[in-house]
Amino acid sequence: MVASDPSRPETAAAPAASERSPFARLTELLAPFEPGQKLINLSLGEPQHPMPPFLGEVLAKNLGDFNRYPPSNGIPAFRAAVSAWLSRRYTLPRALDPESEVLVLNGSREGLFHAAIAAAAFVGPRRGAPAILMPNPFYPAYAAAARGANCEAVFLPATRETGFLPDLDALDEALLARTVGIYIASPANPQGSVATSAYFARLSELATRYGFMVLSDECYSEIYTQTPPGSILENSGPDFKNVVAFQSLSKRSNLPGLRVGFVAGDRAFIRRFHEWRNVAAPQVPMPLQHVGAAAYQDEAHVEVSRGLYRQKFDAADIVLGNRFNYRRPAGGFCVWLDVSAYGGDEAATIKLFREGGVRVLPGSYLARTGSDGLNPGAGYIRVALVQAADTTTEALRRMVDVLNDHEARG
Repeated sequence: MVASDPSRPETAAAPAASERSPFARLTELLAPFEPGQKLINLSLGEPQHPMPPFLGEVLAKNLGDFNRYPPSNGIPAFRAAVSAWLSRRYTLPRALDPESEVLVLNGSREGLFHAAIAAAAFVGPRRGAPAILMPNPFYPAYAAAARGANCEAVFLPATRETGFLPDLDALDEALLARTVGIYIASPANPQGSVATSAYFARLSELATRYGFMVLSDECYSEIYTQTPPGSILENSGPDFKNVVAFQSLSKRSNLPGLRVGFVAGDRAFIRRFHEWRNVAAPQVPMPLQHVGAAAYQDEAHVEVSRGLYRQKFDAADIVLGNRFNYRRPAGGFCVWLDVSAYGGDEAATIKLFREGGVRVLPGSYLARTGSDGLNPGAGYIRVALVQAADTTTEALRRMVDVLNDHEARG
C-alpha cells in the first residue's frame, strides 16, 4: 500500500474538499447505489450498546435544574467525580484539583475545537507562523480547530512504519519553535494504536521545552481487550505543565447523545480555557452533569460494554484472520483494513456496499494528502465494530466473501 514518508511532516492550506465531513463525502460516494443486501452500517463510530440502566433515575431526580443556567466550569459534583475517577483509573503524580484543573465539556469534540483557540492565546507569539500539529489520519475537528485558531495545520504521518503514531523524532527545531499545540489521540482513531509511557513522556518534555500545549484526545481509553491505555497525565510531572487530557462519556458509557465530557490538566491553561469557554462555548445542563457524575462513579457498566467489544474482536480475529493486514487494535472499537489490493479504499467501499450491504468509511477521507502527494489513509477502510456481536460477525463475513470474490476473479 502507499504511505507517506514518516520523516516528512505534511503541511496544507486546508483545501476545502478535505475539510468537509468524511460522512458527508461517504454519503455522496454511495448515493448512486443501493445496498446489495440488508444494510449493516459500520461507518459511524456511534456506540450501540445499552446505556447504563441507573442513569434514567438520576436524570429524573435532577430535572428541576433545567430551569437554571449551569456554571460554565461545571457543577462541583461533576468535577469531584471526574477527579476521583482519574485517580482510580490512572497512576497520577497527584490527584487533580477539581476546582482548578477540571472543566466540564459538551462532549470532547467541542472542547477539542475550542482548545486550539485557547492554546493560541495561552502560548502567545511563536518564532514563525503559528502551527498546530496533528496525526494524519486525524479526527476532523483537529483541522477545523487549527483554522479557527488562525494557525497552520501541520499533518504528521501516522503509518504502519511509525506504529500508527506520529514520529516525534522527525520533528525539527524550527517547527517545534512555532508550534502552538499538538493533538495526539490514544487510542488513535482510526487505527487503534496506543501511546506508551515513554512516548507520552517524550511528548510532554517537548511541550515543556518549546512552550506549546499537548491536547491529548483519550476518549477511547476505556475500550480495550488487554492492557488499559495510559494517559498523558501520568507522564507530565506533578504540575501537569503544558498538557491536558480530553475525555467523553460517549464511548466509555455508551452515551453519545448526552454530550458530556471533560478536560483536565495544566491549571494555568485550564484557567485561560475557562475564560474563553465562558463567553464562546455552550454550557452543559446541570441534570446532564449529574448523570455524568453518576456514570464516572460506576465501573460495572463499563466492564460489561468492554466485554461485548471483546466478543466482537474475537469474531474479527476468526473471520478476518490475516486478511487485509488485519491486526487486533490495542484500543478503541475500529479496525483499520488494508484494501489497496482491491482497487483502493473508495472502490472497496462501493463494492462492499453494492454487493454486501456493508457501509464502511474510506481511509483517505480521514487523512490529508501531503506535499509528497501521498495520503496515509489511502488504501485503507475504517470499520467500526459498534453493532451487536451477531450483526458485526455477519458484516465481517460478507466483507470477506465480497472482497475474496473480487480477488478470485482477478
